[in-house]
Amino acid sequence: MGYFMSEDCKDLLKDVHNFCENEMKEQVVEAEKLSYADPHGGDEIIQGILAGLQEMGLNTLAIPEEKGGPGLNKIDRAALVEEISKYDAGIGITLMANELALDSLEIAGNQEQKDHCYEILANGGYGCFCLTEPNAGCDVSGATTFAAEDGDDYVINGTKCFITNGPIADFFVVYAITDKSVPAHKGYTAFLIDKGTPGLSIGSIEDKMGIRHSHTSEVILQDVRVPKTAILGQPGKGFGIAMKTLDIARVWCAIVALGIAQRSIDESVSYAKERVQFGKPIAKNEVIQFKIADMAMRCEAARQLCVYALNLMDAGEPFSLAAAEAKCMAGDAAMANALEAVQIHGGYGYSREYPVEKLMRDAKIYQIFEGTNEIQRLVIGTNTIGR
Repeated sequence: MGYFMSEDCKDLLKDVHNFCENEMKEQVVEAEKLSYADPHGGDEIIQGILAGLQEMGLNTLAIPEEKGGPGLNKIDRAALVEEISKYDAGIGITLMANELALDSLEIAGNQEQKDHCYEILANGGYGCFCLTEPNAGCDVSGATTFAAEDGDDYVINGTKCFITNGPIADFFVVYAITDKSVPAHKGYTAFLIDKGTPGLSIGSIEDKMGIRHSHTSEVILQDVRVPKTAILGQPGKGFGIAMKTLDIARVWCAIVALGIAQRSIDESVSYAKERVQFGKPIAKNEVIQFKIADMAMRCEAARQLCVYALNLMDAGEPFSLAAAEAKCMAGDAAMANALEAVQIHGGYGYSREYPVEKLMRDAKIYQIFEGTNEIQRLVIGTNTIGR
């Protein structure tokens, strides 16, 4: 694992690895089997795993140390997130959705808003980031969720979709249009809304191909009344907050994808050493060695792009381009490595008896959400040509 970690993190990483091996590896497989018959069939198992991770403080990674967080730097946190995501990328992204929600608060929230959400997470709660709509994915100009000013309040109506942590969230960072007279990017406002606010409800819960242990749903807002004190930053400044948030989120999304890419290597190496064909382990065949070499290079290249982006972030330097490169490279590496893992396993790779078919299903979403890899290439291309 190509991270320079602190000594404290090395010790914690061992604990996390042992937990994942003993309390997570087989359990997520069983939960997934249960979910095929009933989308909620494995929920109790997953909640138990999340509770165990919470006991180690892993749902509070983004909280400052003085507010109850573990006090780890970004590289340390990346090592821990990748390790968890090796065992289940859905659980990895559940934890990172907390980070996504907090990032908007760190960018624009006041101290009271931040402290409120820190307390929720420290007590085992979850947050979510609500931007995507049925007609507004990469193109935010299609958004229709509207917040109408009404005295000292705003009244919000609309539907958000594909919201990670939606069904389990205790607070929601919701982006809505507050001014229809200007282009969408000038009319967005960010709001902090608590679970239980009248009019806020969970719509359909997605029955997904992969990352089945991540809870994804619609968030419906029907005449949701919030005070103006719920605004993050200033009215009309939400687009900039969302874009800065997504820059950060892309790096963490990439690190979860690295977990899939690395697990694909680990499973392929293990299988290739055991699988005997023509009188010798297939690991002795050059074609298998070349496949694994390419997998290793892809994974480490993506990992170092993530490290570079995190270092820029820590230094206060612009990192939008580095975030796009890291997310695109890691998403592609996860998908390519998972596909190669299935190929190395042959017919067994297509069976649920082996974990690589799950890795392949889990990997695909990392080329899609937090901005598709086509959007990332557009960002990278226009920046490179302009530069």
